[in-house]
Amino acid sequence: MRGVPPTVDDAAAFAARRAAAAKRAESREPSPASLLHRIELRHFAGPVAYLEQIAHLRIAHLTDQHVGRVTPMEVQRTAVEMTNAEKPDLVLLTGDFVCHSQLYLDDLTELVRGFQAPVIAVLGNHDHWSGANEVQHALERGGVEVLRNQHTTITLRHERLQVVGLDDAYTGHARRDEAVKGLRRDLPSIGLSHIAEEADGLWRHGVPLVLSGHTHGGQVTLARLHELAVGMIAGHKYVHGLYGSRRRRNGAHGEEPNGAVYVGAGIGAAVVPLRLGDRGRREVTIFELGCEPGDFVEHHSEQEPMRGRKPTKKQIAKRAAAVIRKRMLRERRRQRQLA
Repeated sequence: MRGVPPTVDDAAAFAARRAAAAKRAESREPSPASLLHRIELRHFAGPVAYLEQIAHLRIAHLTDQHVGRVTPMEVQRTAVEMTNAEKPDLVLLTGDFVCHSQLYLDDLTELVRGFQAPVIAVLGNHDHWSGANEVQHALERGGVEVLRNQHTTITLRHERLQVVGLDDAYTGHARRDEAVKGLRRDLPSIGLSHIAEEADGLWRHGVPLVLSGHTHGGQVTLARLHELAVGMIAGHKYVHGLYGSRRRRNGAHGEEPNGAVYVGAGIGAAVVPLRLGDRGRREVTIFELGCEPGDFVEHHSEQEPMRGRKPTKKQIAKRAAAVIRKRMLRERRRQRQLA
């Protein structure tokens, strides 16, 4: 455990880095390209659990690129440029890289190759519908490490961080027990899951922060339509933004969450690019691990979750069958082309 920095010089460097992070978070101006494409840069401190284990790491989170016809590549490249401008130590991506098609895998490879920091990712439902192995290979060609129900340890600025990556839960591929097997409690960890509700289980394994996507923030957030569509109708507990607690909480019956989850609004779209309202805008999110809530002004604080509704066994089976059906269709097309 880190606790107090071991020397006066270490303590001074630690304090200076935290102060610089806070100043940077409060003083930045949006770039012309981000304004043109309406990409928000949101900034948050990490959970207090990291204060004992990390001096400071800057983490960038992007999700739901959906590289394809619906979202122009200019928008995608602007998001990468915005990310690089923040000089993150690590970039984390939480799935849905494509949109029902393998036609744009080369574009995806080119896109992710543009990040100037190490990149780790997990897959989403659209990736499984389009061909999980093919999407994974496209990401790996671009230098991305893809986690599918496993974890890895990366060293950044002499800091060790465990990254836990769940495969897509929407299509029934998440295996939490496999992902956390061998996870060390004495090292800091951060979780990735395309579906945010998987955070509930990761918190129980000592993962204080989980990053997610899938919902696109509802895309239209005027009059709280995103909570109606994504929360009440689709049944998600976590619609957009920050939920849970970044501070330690102990309920009377041990039921209080000991972690937080962030649901990103994403960059791309699967059907139409329409985005209305503050919460529905495309976004790049920066987390300052080693800073605590209150060190700088954040977009919002933790929210109460929606009631939520777990998918039925019938829904789970239907989603899993869709993956198999789409894979068989692709194989038939390939056979016809070869013939």
